Amino acid sequence: MKKIKFVLIPFICIPLHLNGQSSGYVRQLEIGIEEHLDQYVPEDIHIINQDGDTVTIGSIINKPTILSLVYYRCPGICSPLMNGIAEVIQKSDMKIGEDYQVFTISFDTRETTELAKRKRINYLSQITKPEAENGWYFFTGDSINIARLTDAVGFRYKQSGNDFTHAASLMVLSPEGKITRYLNGIQFLPFEFKMAIVEASKGQSGPTINKILQFCYSYDPQGQQYVLNITRVSGIIIIFIALSIFAILALRPLLKRKTVTN
Repeated sequence: MKKIKFVLIPFICIPLHLNGQSSGYVRQLEIGIEEHLDQYVPEDIHIINQDGDTVTIGSIINKPTILSLVYYRCPGICSPLMNGIAEVIQKSDMKIGEDYQVFTISFDTRETTELAKRKRINYLSQITKPEAENGWYFFTGDSINIARLTDAVGFRYKQSGNDFTHAASLMVLSPEGKITRYLNGIQFLPFEFKMAIVEASKGQSGPTINKILQFCYSYDPQGQQYVLNITRVSGIIIIFIALSIFAILALRPLLKRKTVTN
């Protein structure tokens, strides 16, 4: 029997089968997120910051780090993803630049430092916290280093004409560069965001659970916190009860018939 490995892509679950060759190697995922929890991002990967300076990943990761891989010209999910980052930074009670930092890195090696700088100005303007200036950085890179980075974190994408097909996800790194959590999607719960940062500070890895949390909780703008969405949870409970009653009613004649026969 073939083994099946499921890899999470937002809203899609793709089964990956072991190939039929005797070598037993897993067929590489073309598009999506292949989680590499507890693995380390190579320290010597070179990237270029928004000021045009070339730095190594290892020299700038000194606190829990949220890594987002996008391309700045993206007509699809990259902009909503970066909006989601700006929103959760704004709502979180964690202090960016002190408790954690955010790296947004373009995987399109054609993109320039000037474009990264413009995008940074745009998204920082959505945040009223002045400390975000020293906590959210934008980068570009060359093909070799970007390939090493995307491979290290399991970010699989595919070029389609002038654009790319890819998933939306944040990778959470410990101060030592260990991958401790993946936050998939384009919207993020502040308390899950905080939990991921706290765990990363301790080097602890955690499961990917934000889809369940986002379904069960809604943001209260007045209280500035997430609260249990009673309507959604109650709806699920009602559906479950209704299905249970239906199953009982459907099976009752069969049980009576069996009793009579015996």
